Amino acid sequence: MGFVDLLDQIGGFGRFQWLHVTLISLPGLLMASQNLLNNFVAGMPAHHCTPSANHSIPYQYNHSATMVTERQLLRVFIPLDASGTSLDKCRRYVTPQWHQLLMNSTAPPADLTSAVETEACLDGWTFDQSEFDSTIVTEWDLVCSLRPLKQMSQTIYMGGVLAGAIIFGGLSDRFGRKVILSWSYLQLAILGSCTALSPSYAIFCTLRFLSGMSVSGIILNSVSLKVEWIPTSSRTLVGTLSSFFFTFGQMILAGLGFWLRDWRKLQVAVCLPYFLFSFYSWWLTESARWLVLNRRSEEALKSIQQVARINGKKDVNITLEVLHSHMNKEIVASKSSYSAYDLLRTGGMRRISVCLVAVWFSTSFAYYGLAMDLQKFGVNVYLMQIIFGAVDIPAKLLALLMLTFLGRRVTQAACLFLSALVIFINIFVPTDMQTLRTTLACLGKGFTSSSFTCVYLYTGELYPTVVRQTGMGFVSTMARIGSMAAPAVLILDEVIPALPSIVYGGAAVIAGVFACFLPETRDIPLPDTIEDVEDRWPGNLQPKEKQDQAEEMPMKVGVVSEGGVVSKEEIALKEMKEGESAGLNAL
Repeated sequence: MGFVDLLDQIGGFGRFQWLHVTLISLPGLLMASQNLLNNFVAGMPAHHCTPSANHSIPYQYNHSATMVTERQLLRVFIPLDASGTSLDKCRRYVTPQWHQLLMNSTAPPADLTSAVETEACLDGWTFDQSEFDSTIVTEWDLVCSLRPLKQMSQTIYMGGVLAGAIIFGGLSDRFGRKVILSWSYLQLAILGSCTALSPSYAIFCTLRFLSGMSVSGIILNSVSLKVEWIPTSSRTLVGTLSSFFFTFGQMILAGLGFWLRDWRKLQVAVCLPYFLFSFYSWWLTESARWLVLNRRSEEALKSIQQVARINGKKDVNITLEVLHSHMNKEIVASKSSYSAYDLLRTGGMRRISVCLVAVWFSTSFAYYGLAMDLQKFGVNVYLMQIIFGAVDIPAKLLALLMLTFLGRRVTQAACLFLSALVIFINIFVPTDMQTLRTTLACLGKGFTSSSFTCVYLYTGELYPTVVRQTGMGFVSTMARIGSMAAPAVLILDEVIPALPSIVYGGAAVIAGVFACFLPETRDIPLPDTIEDVEDRWPGNLQPKEKQDQAEEMPMKVGVVSEGGVVSKEEIALKEMKEGESAGLNAL
């Protein structure tokens, strides 16, 4: 018997689980706003140099000046860019070229302008306000030579998410899921709201880094706190439906961005609700598994009895003896301390961790490569955000069906391979077929989103309770490295235009191959100890027949086999169970 049997006795997936999952999932509506906020907060409107104010129209051009459009008048002060169709964004004429007013074409003969002296935008820039009233780009002039700072702000934020995955993953295993989750809500509410008051770019980036740390704490602990109270049969449905909160959150972000159009107001709007989330999170129920494994069985018993009452199972008599009998093996295992080294110490854990590193990195790498530069599609950025959010709905419904009927491994590998296929196809679509290219990009984003849905659920099912948060923090670290690397890859299009797509698609293919080597977890109870993992999924990928034989072998260490000789298998099992949990303590 295990804890999952105890969950069935107190109502399985009952009223408590519905309320518990809903309350934890609600903040996900604004979690997309944090990760994708740069699409609006750092939006880059069309812009050009502000013309010098120290000039007057010569007498002979007065009549012509009244007969031209504003764009034609700007041609007096600003040259065209290399394409010959748009105004240059970073240069202006040293002296106004009034003869442009006498020309019928907006593009003058080359001999009249090729030798004209130009200069940088000494008086700043004029920004188009049709899409954004204010962004950090318009406020701090992050254009031309400062343009890389726009993407750097997102990289710094993802660096904070990376740091949070390292820090909060280990802290929640030590101090509990609920405490760290509540603290993360409060940290995001305070620091996120203060970001709107940033007087400089440096302070803005610092506060975004700290906000990113809290986002990791929220995501990691939300997943574990849900999974550890859910029966095995309900994990797929709950994991997929919870991910829809993030999907709808993308559409909410588009609506808030369209309504507010000012980066400071938008920043406050997506962070203030976390004060409410932090307030009610103190009434959430801590993981009973974690409480028992941290020698707080009395608290765990009270929580279980409360859950039974909420689920209408008042006649169920759960005592400490019953609780300990269900979790005896886990309690014995919890007497050992665990660190990140335990994720790689044994064969089964090492196999799982290596494969998950590849899957998490590539999923995040491809996802943010597609989702973080909406302006490149040439479509209204608010509409594009809604489309990118809406495409997740059918993709995740498909993932739900696949997770239910085909299992985790097939679903994970299929989502990665399909996303790579779509990305590769897009390479061969002509650039003038913008609608088709945008459609394929949306499909690719949908498949990577489905991959995220699967890998969050899959990871929680693969890692045992004693190191689940440490494992989630470890693989999430790889995901954040992928999300930090994704914007940098876009620079490769200056070498070969198709190179970024080749890199994104290639990474997805490699991760899909690694996913094929992960063990299946559909309809299997959560492992609680490292020994559970090794018993179920040994690292040598032995055939099914040998695994079945291994499960039938004696599991009690030190028992003498028939004839008075201890078998080699029993000796190896004893050595594995007595191995010390020494090494890294990175998380």
